[in-house]
Parts: sequence; C-alpha cells; structure tokens
Amino acid sequence: MSFTVSRNTKINALLLLVVAALAVLPLALGLGDHKEEPFTGADAEAETAITELQPDYEPWFSPLYEPPSGEIESALFALQAALGAGVLAYYFGVRRGRRQGEARALANASETAKASETAVAAETAAGSGSAAVGDKDA
Repeated sequence: MSFTVSRNTKINALLLLVVAALAVLPLALGLGDHKEEPFTGADAEAETAITELQPDYEPWFSPLYEPPSGEIESALFALQAALGAGVLAYYFGVRRGRRQGEARALANASETAKASETAVAAETAAGSGSAAVGDKDA
C-alpha cells in the first residue's frame, strides 16, 4: 500500500514544526533565566527600562482598567487574541465560500450553455432532416 503526501500537507507539517520549535526553544535554551519574570510582555520591559533611565518619569496616561493580577491580564490578552483570530477566520472563510460559489456558478453556466448548444444543434439537425423529407413529399 503506497501513501502519497500532498504538497500542502508537507507545508502544513513544516509550519507546525516551526511553531512548536518557537514555543519550546526559549524554554529549552533557558532564555530569560536571569530575569525575575522571564516572559513578561514588552510593556513591562519598557516600563522597567524607563524607570531605570529616568526614575522621576511620570506617564502621560493611565490605563482605563488595571487587572488585579498578571494571570488575569494574560487571560484577557489571550481572549482578545482568540476573538481577533475568530474574526479573521470568519472573514477568510466567507471569502473562500464566495469564491467557491462563483466557481460553481460559472461551471453550471458553462454546462448549461453546452447543453443548450447541443440541444440547438440537435434541433437544427432534426429540423433540416424533416424539411428535406417534406420537400421530397411536395
């Protein structure tokens, strides 16, 4: 039994491996071990750097909502990312569905046109045959 793998399957498997490597390598290599909170976001990193450079700096704006803990902040960020991914997936799904619908409509239209051409040709052939028969009787 031979099993062939399509090009798309190979590409998807490769992308999955790359994503897994991006998730696992920072942990395996110990990146961030020297930090108190190794995987904080860029906002926290920027705040720390600004505070070190200018301790008397005061932000121009304050957040509208400050989550009570980092875990809740991460959960809200994950929820935001999931909602965004859902909106994008919906958009691309609708776009693909429309494209497939248009392709089906064109295929049906061409089949209908071919069928009508065949019917017209058959009618023409039948009509000329009966006209010839009618001419012989006259």
